[in-house]
Amino acid sequence: MEGLSSVRNAARVLKAFTPNHKTFGVTELSRALGISTSTVHRLLTTLEIEHLIEQDETTGRYRLGLAVYDLAAAVAPGYDVSEALLPPMTILRNRTGETVHVAVLDGRQVVYIERLDSPHTLRFFVEQQGRRNWAHCTSTGKVLLAHLPESERERLLDGWELPAVSANTITSIPALRQELEKVRDQGYALNRGESQIDTLSIGVPIREASGRVLAAMSLAGPATRMEQELHLLRHAVMEAAAVASRRLGYQPRRAVSD
Repeated sequence: MEGLSSVRNAARVLKAFTPNHKTFGVTELSRALGISTSTVHRLLTTLEIEHLIEQDETTGRYRLGLAVYDLAAAVAPGYDVSEALLPPMTILRNRTGETVHVAVLDGRQVVYIERLDSPHTLRFFVEQQGRRNWAHCTSTGKVLLAHLPESERERLLDGWELPAVSANTITSIPALRQELEKVRDQGYALNRGESQIDTLSIGVPIREASGRVLAAMSLAGPATRMEQELHLLRHAVMEAAAVASRRLGYQPRRAVSD
């Protein structure tokens, strides 16, 4: 048990280093992890021997070593994003009985890269894998637009004449800006018949290790069925997207005492 505990603590030390907190002192890391300073020092010394951690000779602070980047380089080329997405997508589909999509942004459109169909007989028209749709009238598209860097988002919005895909589609840029601000604030997007009447979808961001929004996951189905349990369905898709993000290496920002 002691050996396993040491391995776990060593892993916790390595995972404490993030793009937002690249260096630590021993005491600082001890407080952040709730591990004694003597144990943290021993772990850092051992990891330094293996070049997983290195110490700045000037400041005395520790950072990730070159061996970590060698490991990352070995993993990334062979990693299939589908391996991260499909398990939580499957759980979400089975849990809710509704159709699950994952989409990425391509200019002003979304491209659906993964889909799991609802088992219900009553379905709406679902987007085929690889099919495109306008970003402004889909829950995935709203999520992806909302989380673009502001300058990039404004370049897309500039001069965009929003097509009215249905009677409920947002067709003015000021209204779309307001909608995207709402999406950023609440952490999810809704599409109530904006791309197809009588359908509803809930979109949530999927983040990669750096925290960048890489894709969006949506749960979609007939509005009459989805509206009945909208609160529960929203939480279900948010949980599934969070699992997918963690599988892609994302860790929510943790507060660290200085």
